Amino acid sequence: MDSCDVLIVGGGPAGSTLAWKLKNRGLDVLVLDRSTFPRDKVCAGWITPATTDLLQLDKDEYSQERVLQHISGFRTSMIGGAEVVTRYGSTVSYGIRRSEFDHYLLQRSRACLRLGEPLKTMVREKGVWIVNDDVKTPLVIGAGGHFCPVSRFLRMNRERNESAVIAQEVEFEMDESEQRDCRVAGDTPELFFCEDLKGYGWCVRKGNFLNIGLGREDNVNAAEQVRSFFDYLRERERIPLNTPAHFRGHAYQLYKGASQNLVADNVMLIGDAAGLAYPKSGEGIRSAVESALMAADVVLSASGEYQRSRLLDYPSLLARRFGKGGAAPGILPQAMRRFMGRRLMESSWFSRHVLLDRWFLNIHQPALG
Repeated sequence: MDSCDVLIVGGGPAGSTLAWKLKNRGLDVLVLDRSTFPRDKVCAGWITPATTDLLQLDKDEYSQERVLQHISGFRTSMIGGAEVVTRYGSTVSYGIRRSEFDHYLLQRSRACLRLGEPLKTMVREKGVWIVNDDVKTPLVIGAGGHFCPVSRFLRMNRERNESAVIAQEVEFEMDESEQRDCRVAGDTPELFFCEDLKGYGWCVRKGNFLNIGLGREDNVNAAEQVRSFFDYLRERERIPLNTPAHFRGHAYQLYKGASQNLVADNVMLIGDAAGLAYPKSGEGIRSAVESALMAADVVLSASGEYQRSRLLDYPSLLARRFGKGGAAPGILPQAMRRFMGRRLMESSWFSRHVLLDRWFLNIHQPALG
């Protein structure tokens, strides 16, 4: 039977970041993931400089063999409304391909890997976990996204009752003809907000690759709405005429407050498994990385004693970092919200200082100390 100091279930940015930090501090770390890497991941695919700083990412080295698209502006609008182009004059984000990015971080972690293997069983015996009948560890950390099996185990296999954001996207490499026909600029991603303000679509060009998607807070007529958005882009000739329409889906939970249920005896949840995506944008890579770094600090401080009481600093750190969560109930009628939303989307000041700076780029949030 194999053994390790920490077993991380999920090899995405949260799991690989946690493995990287713990491994650098001398712990024996094993990452288990049902997928083999590199693997595709539904995601618009951009990260902010704050994230690259947290990861200590060598951008020159990374971009030698991988896509790292510098982003210095955004085109935003309500679907069908007037567009606003915001220019920053410097790089405010980087477009990445998740298949490359996740694989790079996982390999850099230097953790032991068991890929292509799902978590099937978790049995606790004498203060340690026996996972899949052949791995023994004192601590299991769930980093497997919205449907993380460790999260399901903590809920005793009960389904989540929270609403989830449903996103669908397609990413493909354009040939020379498609590159000429594509009107989306690599340094200027395009964001299109739904009229009911419950979601938005995007076009993100990363080198020769184009990513198109739509995410919403409900799943009502999702396929129809994605198709309508796709047709809208083609009618406006923003994307090549023969762009593939084979969309793939993904779900994630927006942050509504850090629950103490994120920890139990010898168990923790991080990243999307903990429901940490930013509420306004749905972006989850930065919060996933930050949650991993905070979890690592708690794990190291616990010095091998992983009772729930020793892990409760973790949800407290999340609450201090991301707030108590929750949202005020809607007061304005939907029709008025739509009218005000359209007017605001057409404002250059609102688009830059609120929509982009605050909601999407989180420029106001200081670096994690």
